[in-house]
Amino acid sequence: MRYIYIVLITIIITLVVLFTLQNLQSVTATFYTASITLPLSALILLIYVLGMVTGGFVVSLLRAIIQGATKEREYPDKPVR
Repeated sequence: MRYIYIVLITIIITLVVLFTLQNLQSVTATFYTASITLPLSALILLIYVLGMVTGGFVVSLLRAIIQGATKEREYPDKPVR
C-alpha cells in the first residue's frame, strides 16, 4: 500500500511542476482599488489555499451548529450556558 501512495504522490507532484512550468506568464488580479501581479500558477495556488481555509471554517461552523442542536435536544430542561 505504501508504494501506491508513493506513486500517487509522485504523479501529483509531477503534474503540479509541469503546470507551474507551463504557466509562468504574469497576470494581474484586481479587487476594487488593490491589484497584484504574479504568475498564473501562483495565483491559482493562492486561490486554492484560500478555498481550503474557507472550507475548513465552514465545516467547523457547521459542526458547531450541529453539536449545539444535538445537545439542546438531549437535555431540553437544562439551561444552556
